[in-house]
Amino acid sequence: MTNHSPAISARNLTLTLGSADAPVDILRGIDLDIEQGEVVALLGPSGSGKSSLMAVLSGLERATGGTLTVAGQDFTNLNEDGLAAARRGRIGIVLQAFHLLPTMTAAENVATPMELAGADDATPRSIAELEAVGLGHRTGHYPTQLSGGEQQRVAIARATAPRPALIFADEPTGNLDVHTGEEIVELLFARRAETGATLLIITHDPGLAEQCERVLTMADGVIVSDTKTATPATEAAE
Repeated sequence: MTNHSPAISARNLTLTLGSADAPVDILRGIDLDIEQGEVVALLGPSGSGKSSLMAVLSGLERATGGTLTVAGQDFTNLNEDGLAAARRGRIGIVLQAFHLLPTMTAAENVATPMELAGADDATPRSIAELEAVGLGHRTGHYPTQLSGGEQQRVAIARATAPRPALIFADEPTGNLDVHTGEEIVELLFARRAETGATLLIITHDPGLAEQCERVLTMADGVIVSDTKTATPATEAAE
């Protein structure tokens, strides 16, 4: 279910890296609106700018130019500290490499972002979130004691526990076998449906893209197609 208030609104968004003498244009004028609650797939060949676009939209990278509003917050002129503060509680991120803290248990990995956001019930919420992703029996285990699929479940729990308005997932099944990857996709869609968050997934998998409501395709730093799919994500997740 979507409404008319955009979760993401970008106009002429650009990202240029490199030096002044040798600039490299990564994003070359992105115009994009994503509605609250939409499930969107982002496709494109390697080097097309998919991960860079996600990094800018999620506040992990500052745009070079253009305007950007995310979850009601104007990201346009924020510095790195401002972007970090704006992400907190608003945005959950799931990456191909799980990025769990190796010295923390599963429960601690999930609780830490909530603690940083000032939650006083982070520990019980982290336990509940791990139970929701099927890891209630693994809360005290460290990442090295967990399988790849289990680590990605922890990463999903960490992303969704603060109930963010947006969830970004960059190739969330890239390090997993096919069967485990399918389970992770089902879980990600289910957790998104339960929280009502907007979900943007970067993927090379056309089958996964078809489970989303909308498919964006990038090439050479621009969006070259924007299509609705036949099967809404809410139905695919059921």
